[in-house]
Amino acid sequence: MIPKNDFELRLLSSLAKVFPGKAPPARHEKEWLSALRGETVSFQMAYRINGPFRSWAKLTTDAPGLQITMRRVRYIQGSIPSSYRTDDGYLTTAPGLFPDLLEPFDPGRLPLIPGSWQSIWIDIVAPPGAKAGGYPITVRVETPDGVTLGSAGTTLEVIAAELPAQSIAHTEWFHSDCLAAYYGVDVFSERYWEIVEHFVSYAVRHGINMLLTPIHTPPLDTEVGGERLTVQLIDVSAENGRYTFGFDKLARWVEMCGKAGVECLEIAHLFSQWGARYAPKVMGTRNGVYTRLFGWEDEATGPAYTGYLKQMLPELTAKLTEWGYADKTFFHISDEPDLAHFDQYAAARASVKPLLEGFKIIDALSDYEFYKRGAVPIPVPAVDHIEPFIEGGVPELWCYYCCGQSYMVPNRFFMLPSFRNRILGTLLFKYNIAGFLQWGYNFYSCVHSVYPINPFGVTDADGTFPSGDAFIVYPGPDGYPLGSLRLMVMNEALNDLRAFRLLESLAGRDFALAIIDGGLSKPVGFSCFPQNEEYLLSLRRRVNAEIAARISALT
Repeated sequence: MIPKNDFELRLLSSLAKVFPGKAPPARHEKEWLSALRGETVSFQMAYRINGPFRSWAKLTTDAPGLQITMRRVRYIQGSIPSSYRTDDGYLTTAPGLFPDLLEPFDPGRLPLIPGSWQSIWIDIVAPPGAKAGGYPITVRVETPDGVTLGSAGTTLEVIAAELPAQSIAHTEWFHSDCLAAYYGVDVFSERYWEIVEHFVSYAVRHGINMLLTPIHTPPLDTEVGGERLTVQLIDVSAENGRYTFGFDKLARWVEMCGKAGVECLEIAHLFSQWGARYAPKVMGTRNGVYTRLFGWEDEATGPAYTGYLKQMLPELTAKLTEWGYADKTFFHISDEPDLAHFDQYAAARASVKPLLEGFKIIDALSDYEFYKRGAVPIPVPAVDHIEPFIEGGVPELWCYYCCGQSYMVPNRFFMLPSFRNRILGTLLFKYNIAGFLQWGYNFYSCVHSVYPINPFGVTDADGTFPSGDAFIVYPGPDGYPLGSLRLMVMNEALNDLRAFRLLESLAGRDFALAIIDGGLSKPVGFSCFPQNEEYLLSLRRRVNAEIAARISALT
């Protein structure tokens, strides 16, 4: 028998991070959750047993009229290299265990670990068509013989309006080579296609609606002179400077995207990373031998590779048009060039510009001169370099973050509080950002892809990047992904954006913007926002309340 007074239970918001040795604050459990119809909202149940017991308990939930899913929050090793600049807002900069992996579990076997705080992640969905009003939710923990150890309740307030469709393009770079390596499957085997589809579908369900598409193996995070596992979707045959192309694999990829709900295709970069100096790795058949046709030894704007692009791109764009993706495909030149690479980047873009008329070109780069001087039509600056682009009134402006955005701005590292992740949705709305890019949906390799890593034990690209930068899902058993706390909070950020869009349609943009900065001493910006979770929780409740009031007035 477990004494009831040896058990503690607390309900927390989705923005809390529960650590084994630190009691979480007892707050928010009396506050109502709020959601639009069709929206997933999350909260957490933190618990601890204090006696000298190691046993199991039973977790039950009661949420009439709602869909509910529970997952166990697992602690994962994390760190941030000392070379990165940090601020006072970090939970810690010391390596340790961090709550991140969300793992399915048997609620009849809730683990009780003496003296250690644990957390259960609870997702609630207000079904489309649900009646407006308050829906009570109760969680209860019992001993195996039915004695209640602890219980708590909250309420979900459902607003009588559907969560609108996502209006922003969102890409998290998809690394299918990492999936093939982790699961030990051959690229383009049927098992490979099954696993890729599982991970793509999961991405779409969490607001990722644009997919990096490897017409050739993406020239990203690759050691100079090295190469990544080939995942090239276009078959190439070379003979006397002429090329023929096979698009069957790409057609299957596009068909998979349509089935999963991917809205936009993002074509792998046409030139090498960090300056567009070289051709990417392109494999093909020459004289009956499968070999590398282009790579580090080929100049990006040299006659050989330029000649290849002049033959390949017209056929590719014709296929994209045929498949209905002409206005939903984005091309890249090179990732993250700096101003020293300007001339080379501009030359590379000029070499393909006549071949990509009517298609959008975007690139992650942070020097405003690239846009000012006409080298890139749709810039994607980092969130810590975005101000000149905002001040310049760049239309269709995107943004991104990665390992380098470690100081004062939004990001999703293990050691950052979750409000630094979720604030992004509010910023995307305020600054009318058209797209968001992040490089690591599932990068399970060390830096520069020299060797694979086990993402359950190595989360920092083997000591190179802050943990939480390189991937946002884990490779689960049977080829299915496992989610993370960070993925769910990012999904909440996107839902905040969607709710703001609905309020904007009902009350006007000025009204919606006024809510964001109302009562603050400084306006919200990418490096200036309230450093607490209460701001975001109350902001979203206010948005939902204003939506409800206007919907009620219309009926």
